[in-house]
Amino acid sequence: MRPIEMGFRRSRAVPPVRIAPGTEHLPFGQEPPSARARSRPFTYLDTKRAFPLSRCELGTGFFVKTAFLRQGTGASLWPGAAIAPELRAVEERIDDLLRSREPLLTEIASYLVHSGGKRVRPAVTLLVFRACGGQDPKAVIDAAAALEMIHSATLLHDDIIDGSDTRRGQVSALRRFGIANTLVTGDFLFSRAFQICGEFEKILIRWAAEACISLTEGEILQGRFRRNPGVTVRDYFEIISRKTASLFATGARSGAYLARASQAVIGAMSECGFEVGLVFQMVDDLLDIEGVQGRIGKPVGIDLRDGNPSLPLVLAVQRDPEVRRLFQSEALSPSDIDGALVRIRASSIPHEVRQMALEHAALAQRALQCLPESEYREHLAHLIDQLVYRPA
Repeated sequence: MRPIEMGFRRSRAVPPVRIAPGTEHLPFGQEPPSARARSRPFTYLDTKRAFPLSRCELGTGFFVKTAFLRQGTGASLWPGAAIAPELRAVEERIDDLLRSREPLLTEIASYLVHSGGKRVRPAVTLLVFRACGGQDPKAVIDAAAALEMIHSATLLHDDIIDGSDTRRGQVSALRRFGIANTLVTGDFLFSRAFQICGEFEKILIRWAAEACISLTEGEILQGRFRRNPGVTVRDYFEIISRKTASLFATGARSGAYLARASQAVIGAMSECGFEVGLVFQMVDDLLDIEGVQGRIGKPVGIDLRDGNPSLPLVLAVQRDPEVRRLFQSEALSPSDIDGALVRIRASSIPHEVRQMALEHAALAQRALQCLPESEYREHLAHLIDQLVYRPA
């Protein structure tokens, strides 16, 4: 499943969930009164696990803009609170990099980048840097900004490949600006990212380049299995290892390296980031099956419509002849998609996917154990817990 050269060890042990003493437990999806949210920690409970969330995350994604940081609602439990200044600096650096002598490039790039992304990749990079004892954040802020630019470039290119109508709850750049302008803007973002990377040490440039190569290989591999009923779970993990986990691993590894951590710790953080990337993608796939359109920013069932081999679909194709038939079709009606989603939701597949995400989250948590205890390690641990149950 995983590239052999990464050499990570697997474990299936799932650690117990940490619940702070005196924490109030609320049903998942219930928003607490604002006064109580500001004064007391609380958790949401789902499938017998608890994870901390603050009000600023409800319906807005994990890493919202600085307005929520200034309001301070629930910030003590928000994983980004410990690195709020660094996250703001990443946003400012990205804004600088989006400027072009051609206003249209800036407009298209800003349209995507400022459309509500979660900034999970920069957050992981920054939290790892601080958890590894990093002091001066200037270089890691640049690294986090570069990785986010690479990610944004891939989203523009993905929208072209998939013919996407929407992205993050708004009309896609493809539909608003056209294929040529969207393609060139993706190239512009890649170029800006490597403009930053050019200032780094050779090994960091190599890691970033290898991640980009993995992304492109993953896209081709996914295309090979689009609407292909022969796709396996092993194929699926190979795709997301390249398309998603590689960039998370590069961010975490770079954060540890820039903190001057030992080789053993750098390797462990690369493993942690890799597993976080797997978790992120598996939950993203699950949201396409049972998410709420207004919250996830796109219609559910997109993967089935496009024939993309998401984990729930891979499992369903192996077990349900009707879903298998629909997965191979290039012309599905809304009722076809709705019917398939009902069948998958009624099966054990959503629970199985969640359990698999929990297992990989446990591996990410285990990789953190080599770090000394600190608020940054704890915030990183909370982030991993929250990714498993994120609502968007």
